[in-house]
Formats: sequence, C-alpha cells, structure tokens
Amino acid sequence: MAIFIDTGNVEEIQKYLRMGILRGVTTNPTILLKEGVTGGWESIKKRMGDIAEMIAPLPLSVEVTTNDPDDMITEAIELSKLGNNIAVKITVHGPQGETENMRVIHELETVHDVRVNVTAMMSAQQCLLAAMAGATYVSIFCGRVNNMGYDSCNEVARLRRLLDEYDLKAQIIAASTREILNVVEWLDAGAHIVTVTPNLIEGMIVHPYTKETVQMFLDDGAKLKL
Repeated sequence: MAIFIDTGNVEEIQKYLRMGILRGVTTNPTILLKEGVTGGWESIKKRMGDIAEMIAPLPLSVEVTTNDPDDMITEAIELSKLGNNIAVKITVHGPQGETENMRVIHELETVHDVRVNVTAMMSAQQCLLAAMAGATYVSIFCGRVNNMGYDSCNEVARLRRLLDEYDLKAQIIAASTREILNVVEWLDAGAHIVTVTPNLIEGMIVHPYTKETVQMFLDDGAKLKL
C-alpha cells in the first residue's frame, strides 16, 4: 500500500494521483476547514464524497465528530455511505479514557460492515487490541511516539510481528509523519502504509543533488548543439 496523502485539497490529490504514487487518502473535518470548505457539516460531507469518488477504488479515511458511542455508530454508518471505498476513523478511546470506543469499533466492523481506521494510538498494545476488535486499519502516531522519547520503529516492528503471527487482518498506518526519513524507515520497520502531507511527498521526490545533476546534463547537452 505504502503512501496515503493526508489532505483535503482536491488539486493536490489529483496531482499525485496522476503520478501514480498514491494508494489512498486520509482527511478529517479540521483539515477540510483549513482548506476553506464552508457551509457546515453538509459541505464537509460533500467534499469527502467528492474525494471518495475521485480516488475510487483507492480508500479514503474520514473521521467522526463525536465521542458518544451511539452517535459515533450513527455517524460512521452515515459516512460509510459516501462511497464503497470509505473507512471511518474512530479514536481508540475517549478524551477521558472512555473505553466504549472499542465496542463501537467491533460493532461497526462486525455488525454494520463499516471499515474502521482506529486512530490516535501511541503503542503496539493499543493497536493490537484494536486489531483484535476487528479494525481494518490501525493508525499509530509514530511522530508523536518519537516526540515522547520512544523509538517508533520498534513499536511498528513489534506490532507487525504480532499481526502476522496471529493472522489479524488490520493494516498498520504509521501517521503523524514529521520528516521525509520517517516514510522509508517506518515502511522498512513493517508498516503497511505511511500517511504524508503534500510537502513531504514533494521532498521525497526532489533532491538538491539531483537538481544539480540534471542541470549539468542539460548544460552539457546544450554544448553539443553549439
């Protein structure tokens, strides 16, 4: 799977789709508001639906706006109807450590046939439990793990071994990407997917020494035409 772009900017998504390097998109209401989407929740849903249609059959992860268990289920079912390629983000627990989210994840996957991307996780153990609950994707915020002074690569590698050993379907999304180096190191550690912002993709492509080398090729080519 490799690269999911984290944005709500249609032009950026189209740009990298044309390059053939995207394998999915992640977004949320905060990102879409920053992109200038106005008109409230209905406009946010419309933009999500437009992106889902544009990238199909590649997956789009969108996010609920509540932590009430019943409301999360209702909203997730509603969002899943935006497209067959929708996965709905549910946080692993609530802001005060409420654990009902795990029941919501299990019910959405097993009862309502809604693909779930469990998000805001910081450890392999959280991800393992989310995978056991039936999640399609488990998102570990590796950038924040590193910020806390831990090695995110170790967490990803440990998690990948466990998922493979116990034949759990969940795919690992390494998120909260801070540096270009993170992309290859997390994939190498065992992540199935890394989410990246458009500027990080640009940085993966463009290298200053490559620019220098290309200019040399062009300069030498021009001399041959004199």
